[in-house]
Amino acid sequence: MNPLCSRARARAAMRGFSLAELMITVAIVGIIASIAIPSYRSYMLAANRTDAIRALTFAQQELERCYSQNFSYLDVANDCPASATIVANTLHGDYSITIPVWTATTYTLQATAIGGQIADKQCEQMTITNTNQQGSRDNNNNVTTSTCWGSN
Repeated sequence: MNPLCSRARARAAMRGFSLAELMITVAIVGIIASIAIPSYRSYMLAANRTDAIRALTFAQQELERCYSQNFSYLDVANDCPASATIVANTLHGDYSITIPVWTATTYTLQATAIGGQIADKQCEQMTITNTNQQGSRDNNNNVTTSTCWGSN
C-alpha cells in the first residue's frame, strides 16, 4: 500500500472547515452587515414618512370636507370635524398628529416623530396648511421640505 494514497484518503475523510476559513467567512459577513444594517435602517426611516403623509392628508381631507359643508374649518355645533379623529398617532405609531393652528378659516396640521422614528433626524416634524403649503423641519429646526415630502 502506498503511504501517499493512504494520507490522501485520510485527508479526504476529514471534511470540514479550518479555523482560518471560518474566521475569514465571519469577517466577510461582519463587513457586509456593517454596511447593510445602517442602510436598511435609513431606508425604513424614510419609508415611515409615508405614514405621516398619509395621516396628514387624511386629516386635511376631513377638514376640507367640513369647510365645504359649513364654510368653516371649525364648526363646533355640528362637531365637524371631530378633533379625536384628527389628533392622534399615525397608523404605525411613528408620528403624532396635532393641530397647532385651528381657526374657522385656517389650520396647520403637524406630524411629529415619536418612538423609533425620532432617529430620522431629517424629518422630525412635518406640516401642511389649509393652502396646501407643505413644510418640514429637522432636529436642528432647519427646513427640509423636498426631502420629507418626497419631491426629491
